[in-house]
Amino acid sequence: MESFWKEVKSQVRNSVPDHCYRMWIEPVSLLDHDSDRITLSTPNEFFKKRLRENYLDCFKQEFLKLGKSVRIEFKTGGKKASGRKKTYVPQKQTKKLPPVKERVNNTSRGLFPARAAAQPAPRAKQASLPGIDPTFNSGRMLKKAFTFDDFVVGDNSNFAYSASLSLAQGRINGSGMLYLLSKTGLGKSHLSQAVGHHIMANSVANRVYYVTAEDFTNEMIFSLKNNVIDRFKEKYRQKCDVLILEDIHFLSGKTATQKELAMTLDYLLDADKKIIFSGCDLPDDIPKLNDNLKSRLNMGLVTEIQAPDFDTRLKILHKKSKGLGCRIPMPVGEYIAQELCDDVRQLESGLFGVVAKGQLMGRNIDIELARSVLDNMTRSRKQITIDLIKKMVCQEFSITEKDIVSKSRKRRIVKPRQVAMFLAKRYTDQPIKKIGSSFKKYHATAIYSVNAVEKELKQKGVLYEQINYLSKKLETGKV
Repeated sequence: MESFWKEVKSQVRNSVPDHCYRMWIEPVSLLDHDSDRITLSTPNEFFKKRLRENYLDCFKQEFLKLGKSVRIEFKTGGKKASGRKKTYVPQKQTKKLPPVKERVNNTSRGLFPARAAAQPAPRAKQASLPGIDPTFNSGRMLKKAFTFDDFVVGDNSNFAYSASLSLAQGRINGSGMLYLLSKTGLGKSHLSQAVGHHIMANSVANRVYYVTAEDFTNEMIFSLKNNVIDRFKEKYRQKCDVLILEDIHFLSGKTATQKELAMTLDYLLDADKKIIFSGCDLPDDIPKLNDNLKSRLNMGLVTEIQAPDFDTRLKILHKKSKGLGCRIPMPVGEYIAQELCDDVRQLESGLFGVVAKGQLMGRNIDIELARSVLDNMTRSRKQITIDLIKKMVCQEFSITEKDIVSKSRKRRIVKPRQVAMFLAKRYTDQPIKKIGSSFKKYHATAIYSVNAVEKELKQKGVLYEQINYLSKKLETGKV
């Protein structure tokens, strides 16, 4: 029977994508068998569920092709007979753990526990320790859909995907560090969080920390102000198994944070922990980044995600439409993929717009409907320039174009300037360096301005309403 199983795995490998085979099929091994039944060994309950839902019928069909009709069962863990090839089972797992329950909370920060606590009763709310802000320890949650299975792999992202999966499963040629590089909306956050999901699902590590560079900075400042910096250092240096740090470019000019992060990386690397960074710029291109941190960031494997090509955009649309529970006709999918080619977020926005209009208007999804939705998107994006944004902002905030590019640090000038830079980054394809020079400012100033607006938007105050108002004017062409 073992020879039959080897042949089945070989045939399945030829019929499924390589990354699916490496993730879900390769770790499975033959545990036991008799004349009409086989038992396959899986690493954990999560694995078992995925195999039943997605690959059980595939296994049965391949056995039938070989003239064997068998009943297939899956068993978590289990020791195989000697002489057989070892399966990929975490060695430290000694008992079956309940599935990790993921909470959806976009405002929380800090630690995301890799294992769910095995407690019979609901946990009581933990009292806060003196001097510790509980928001920094409750965890920035990984998005449920950001898994390897839900990532559409194309020529633009194949290397980054393979490197991320390899790190999640073990190491990359002896290195435990990865740097994901891409412009906004191309999937670096998806892949970095997929690493965390995979590690937690397979119980490879106890503690996975998922934070942004802004989170890390704010937490460090809070710890310094409240005289608990030792706890902060212990958390990241001693109690962290996997560190996922997003938006590393945010650290530009933040000298104290850079120094602390460099020290933290030394501790983690010495302890063979896994580290995943993501950013919009190469480490050497991030302004005002000290040499110590640059050298450590360059120690890992740097992988870049490019904009998806036409075929990949079609695959993304097919997968997303399936998730929405609707079918997009091929001509409509091709039209959307042809028109929206900047990034994945833009592609998703176009698809959602087409589907929503079709459902709300009770119309079939066709080229005419898609064109009515996409015309506004493509027209506005093609016409929006930095100069147009500059003029609009000056008009709305009652300042002159001479004011907005001046050296003035008055709030009535600085705030509109920051807003204009933020909108330029959102609505044009110009690099941040070019945006800065358009306002007669350095690269670092432009980055700071964009980050300052993004931070204030989270408060959903006056600036939030202003940005929404200005964005609608740009998107509708009413400038």
